[in-house]
Amino acid sequence: VQLQASGGGLVQAGGSLRLSCAASGRTFSDYAVGWFRQGPGKEREFVARISWGGGSLDVDDSVKGRFTISRDNAKNTVYLQMNSLKPEDTAVYYCGVRINHSGSYRLPEKYGYWGQGTQVTVSS
Repeated sequence: VQLQASGGGLVQAGGSLRLSCAASGRTFSDYAVGWFRQGPGKEREFVARISWGGGSLDVDDSVKGRFTISRDNAKNTVYLQMNSLKPEDTAVYYCGVRINHSGSYRLPEKYGYWGQGTQVTVSS
């Protein structure tokens, strides 16, 4: 499966963006998908995750109440709606499919087929 993340950009604090993770190749609906982000000089960190059917969702506490993850398997796309953005949300955002189902889904090493990432910059 190949993933492509898009939708990033420059936005002022308090603004919104919607990221898309579009998949091609193997059946996308077979996979749980995670969004992660990596700020300058930081490790890749968990943002949100959605199960293969969309019935199980989780977001990190740092974005809870502001970010929402969803998916449309008919369109082979997972979305990350980001509202009330803060400067600390600035990072490159990546999507990946879960390939290792042991242990925590919050670990980036449990995912693969990463897309190229999309830059989100939030100005104060």
